[in-house]
Amino acid sequence: MQTNRRNFLKTGLLTGVAAPILHSCQLFENRNNMKPGDQLVFSFQPYELQLKHVFTLASSSRATTPVMLTKIRFGDYVGYGEASMPPYLGESHETATAFYRKLNLAQFNDPMRMEEIIDYVDNIAPGNHAAKCSIDIALHDLVGKMLNEPWYRLWGFSKEKAPSTSFTIGIDTPEVVKEKTREAAGFNILKIKLGRGTDREIINAVRSVTDVPVCVDVNQGWKDRHEALELVHFLNENGCVFVEQPMPKDQPDDVAWLTENSPLPIVADEAVQDLADMKKIYGVYSGVNIKLEKCGGLRHAHMMMDAARTLDMKVMIGCMTATSCAVTAGAQLSPFVDWADLDGNLLIKNDVFEGLKVENGKIILPDAPGIGIRKISDIEI
Repeated sequence: MQTNRRNFLKTGLLTGVAAPILHSCQLFENRNNMKPGDQLVFSFQPYELQLKHVFTLASSSRATTPVMLTKIRFGDYVGYGEASMPPYLGESHETATAFYRKLNLAQFNDPMRMEEIIDYVDNIAPGNHAAKCSIDIALHDLVGKMLNEPWYRLWGFSKEKAPSTSFTIGIDTPEVVKEKTREAAGFNILKIKLGRGTDREIINAVRSVTDVPVCVDVNQGWKDRHEALELVHFLNENGCVFVEQPMPKDQPDDVAWLTENSPLPIVADEAVQDLADMKKIYGVYSGVNIKLEKCGGLRHAHMMMDAARTLDMKVMIGCMTATSCAVTAGAQLSPFVDWADLDGNLLIKNDVFEGLKVENGKIILPDAPGIGIRKISDIEI
């Protein structure tokens, strides 16, 4: 039966029709928390994250990240959400504001109808995945609080299975890379940004300081597949666990060749955004990095993870530079994954929330209901 289900789902995904995956909240009814006349009240606030270090990728650098903080109130309950919008996503405070002003969440008087509400938000306008993500997170936070349970428990996950998170080291000079690596002492795995022609120097700098396992994110920085394979072998000899998005997403044949010949798993990031893209990366990559802001939130991320497992692909939960709101939301799914890169809140100086903790490199999920966060700033949302 399991084999038949896997074959069905593979066929469905590869023909663009995803098998239905029921949302856990469809199993719950809790009317005691609702009063006649209650409706969803939505609000939002632009915010600018200040990074602790200039964040350098293969193609860009930045010292700030724009986000939208959102809130959904229903009676006495409040849920918080966040849209992190690094420039390469193509979203901004202006696009998110324009999208939010099209919404009428006040028409809904039952937050438990999550499928209906999220479908409504998804269909208001195409794109706007990060903006939609913030509403999905806020709705999950709200409903989890109404049910008085954290989402990892509602999904049937064990918090003890939450993995270690990697800590990100951006591209820089060897000396600065060494300094950042020393600052990351205590983490069990490091994520090293590569792709600007100094890859061997950066890895050698890291290895001069620590021997903990590393993974690398090339952000499409390698162009030639033979040179890429040489670098993968070099990384394999230097304690690398996997390679994320080594080549441009528009070179799938080269990536597929690299995946077939690589001693390390090759993980898709820029090549995949949402569930519909899973059919494009099947047979090209051996794993997928799922980020809430890319796919539209927890509901879609959960569906993508289920699809990836069905396709026998490795699963990673990632994040943008964000407050503890979005990062802790993503962490609710972390017991389901092979790898986690949930350090975005650790890279900023002006967090608005507190939530997940990292102890001895391992993710510690909070027991608080919803997505498990607490607002610690006086900023109004």
